Amino acid sequence: MIVPSVLPADQSSLGQECRRLADAGADRIQWDVMDGRFVPNLTFGPDVIAACRSAVPTPFEAHLMVAEPDRLLPRYVEAGCELVIVHAEACTHLHRTLGRIRELGARAGVALNPHTPAATVAHVLAETDLVLVMTVNPGFGGQRYIPAMESKISEIRELIDRSGRAIELEVDGGITDLTIAGAAAAGADVFISGSWLYGHPDGPATATRVLRDRAAAAMTGSGAGESLLASAG
Repeated sequence: MIVPSVLPADQSSLGQECRRLADAGADRIQWDVMDGRFVPNLTFGPDVIAACRSAVPTPFEAHLMVAEPDRLLPRYVEAGCELVIVHAEACTHLHRTLGRIRELGARAGVALNPHTPAATVAHVLAETDLVLVMTVNPGFGGQRYIPAMESKISEIRELIDRSGRAIELEVDGGITDLTIAGAAAAGADVFISGSWLYGHPDGPATATRVLRDRAAAAMTGSGAGESLLASAG
């Protein structure tokens, strides 16, 4: 699945930007929600997302990079986010928070910063629909992919497979036509792309197709390891 982030979009016409991404073949659209506390940047409130919800039928996901996610959960579900992702580092009672998202009628995801070990999610998989491995430090777009995260992706893939649950494994940060292969070969099946997708000279539809093809090739055994070469270059 290819999920564009709207973080690099034209902020003055977000509804149109959502339609553009939907027309490009996006499987979902990600809203990077930042509060200026958990990360230094400040972005989308629930009212902005709600205003764009009627623009497309494409599912929305909210990636809450916020210090106190529990008090905000109802607002983002009400805004139309079918999937809400919280950071393990921001949740005092992660199991409870994930359960609350589901109680509100949304799917629940948990994100891990680069320094956070894979084992953090081992005991909350029963409450989880998606695990997000950050392949950059959160807070800003356009950062360089961290290839060392591929070993963590593999660890979490093993945890998910052993659980027997239908849990998506998402990666976010520095995903390009070169880095996506390594993440896919490691076991990821959902890929966030922002700066690279928006910056593609042939537009988001071509970028989405290229990413999907590269990921599929890596999953079938070809194209693995490209991310390491890209990082070295």
